[in-house]
Amino acid sequence: MSPDEGLLDRVRRRAHENDKYSGCSQAVLLSLQEEFGIGDKESFKSATVFGGGVSYQGETCGALIGALMALGLAIGRDTMEDTPTYRTAVGHAVDVWTRFREELQSQLGFNERLTSSLCRDIQRNIYGRSFDMTNEEDYRAFLEAGGHGDEGCPRVCAVAAQVAAEKIVDIMKR
Repeated sequence: MSPDEGLLDRVRRRAHENDKYSGCSQAVLLSLQEEFGIGDKESFKSATVFGGGVSYQGETCGALIGALMALGLAIGRDTMEDTPTYRTAVGHAVDVWTRFREELQSQLGFNERLTSSLCRDIQRNIYGRSFDMTNEEDYRAFLEAGGHGDEGCPRVCAVAAQVAAEKIVDIMKR
């Protein structure tokens, strides 16, 4: 196993395990923070509200948001005036977004092509339906369907952490 493969395996495992406590954004962000020594407790706390597709709304996948937050911590700009760094970082973020969808499709074996990074669309591909996480009954159904089980959202977190780590390693090697 190469050093990069070991690193990718570690961030995947940590993100997967972290999500068993809920909070996909934080699960991914923390795994990347620990591996790359980026961010701090405050940046970790800021990811609290993005789970379930931004505050349980089924919007952009919280795991992807955590991955993009880590990318920003690693390569983001320090001042508003630094437009070149901003543009470069956004280009790398597009790569992570694209790879995230491709890897979910491939690793989780979705039957339908994944064309978005919406939590509700990812849920449909994994569980055959989406869930209203703000509804207690629906949230229980999500858990019963394996929401935080090994084949559910923790796998999504592992993929998000993997693609962000791949990008960060690639950038660091340049």
